[in-house]
Amino acid sequence: MSPQSVPRAVRLASSSRKSFKCALPAQLGASRRCISSTAHVRGNESQDPSLVASGGEFNMTKFSPFNWEDPMRVEDNLSEEEISIRDNARAFCQEQLLPKVTEMYRNEVWDPTILPGLGEMGLLGPTIDGHGCAGVNNVSYGLITRELERVDSGYRSIMSVQSSLCMGAINQFGTDSQKEKFLPRMAKGELVGCFGLTEPNHGSDPSGMETVVEDDGDGHFVLNGSKTWISSSPYADVAIIWARAKWDNKVRGFLVEKGTKGFSCPPIKNKLMLRASVTGSIFLDNVRVKASDSFLSRAKPGLGAPFECLNSARFGITWGAIGALEACIAESRQYALDRKQFNKPLAGFQLQQKKIADASTEASLGLLASLQLGRAKDAGTWSPEMVSLVKRNNCGKAVEHARKLAEIFGGNAASDEYHIGRHMANLHVVNTYEGTYDIHGLILGKGLTGVAAFA
Repeated sequence: MSPQSVPRAVRLASSSRKSFKCALPAQLGASRRCISSTAHVRGNESQDPSLVASGGEFNMTKFSPFNWEDPMRVEDNLSEEEISIRDNARAFCQEQLLPKVTEMYRNEVWDPTILPGLGEMGLLGPTIDGHGCAGVNNVSYGLITRELERVDSGYRSIMSVQSSLCMGAINQFGTDSQKEKFLPRMAKGELVGCFGLTEPNHGSDPSGMETVVEDDGDGHFVLNGSKTWISSSPYADVAIIWARAKWDNKVRGFLVEKGTKGFSCPPIKNKLMLRASVTGSIFLDNVRVKASDSFLSRAKPGLGAPFECLNSARFGITWGAIGALEACIAESRQYALDRKQFNKPLAGFQLQQKKIADASTEASLGLLASLQLGRAKDAGTWSPEMVSLVKRNNCGKAVEHARKLAEIFGGNAASDEYHIGRHMANLHVVNTYEGTYDIHGLILGKGLTGVAAFA
């Protein structure tokens, strides 16, 4: 084909490509000469060897020192107020809670000083505005739960149940008189709350709830049924009870106070996990409560209200699980540096370094996910699917890597002289309650495909 027969646009394009190819080496050469000249001018300045790229060319990038405790520099993304709240929570947890957690775990006892101590620090119901609560943002709440679970998942459970499940439900769905009666004293830790949703026959499937409520016609409701695996119930002064209404088969919420006739909360003893917090059952035998005092009237009938409370608590769990994993990483790292085998520290063996590196990677990524979720929650752009994604990921990764890190300790992991075994056991429960790993996978799967794979 002759040049004249080639369309003009094609000839121009070909010519442009040839010109570009010819010009590129010259441009690169000029750039390199410029860089070389710059380096020559700065020849009298001391140069960090790490700033010299391969090939002898000067690399303008400067690196910050690596911080093993904050590998992805999450701290840079926190406000001064958030850091201050985190630091205060950390100081309280490390100074007041950590020294006695082993004893609490061994004996499976309730520590009556935890909630008043948290209340004095302003750490109970912290996102609630008013009624004696701090009114901080959701990221700050997450930072608090992270510090609590860095000590023990049971301690974080106590705070989560009090703050998100109980105080959150009363604040969002209660009447003004109910808020005034309960929230200020719960914020101080003077009153203990619990959240009665899970039943003996209905854990992942609360839609099959068997606890029922009926209206007796004279301004009272009568509750019958049972709940199980309810955190803090044996010591609770008030319980949020979710029951199916006999008149329309829809779920409603009620406040039942300690001492009400027919209401009992025996403890569940001999747990192998989460022993630093107390768990119990709830039995309701013709429990009669006054409608004006007990009914959470602002909650829309159905499971939406309890699920809303659960999503707020799950948000805190995403941070807490990472706090527990970070505690495992810190203890494993120190143990690997101190413990010597074959005439050198365990930290000097590739297999052990990889366990620590893998765990640190997942903790860092999980923390970033929780931070993003917190910013979205504060902005009002979060969704239940986002919560399921991060709760499923962070809890699953935390329990997986806690188990792997425990291998560094060998047989010593079985001793409560070290915290790793306790965290490993607790995280199994954390990965299970408030939505199992698999259930959150199904919630996320429905969001991704639009098809429900569960009833």
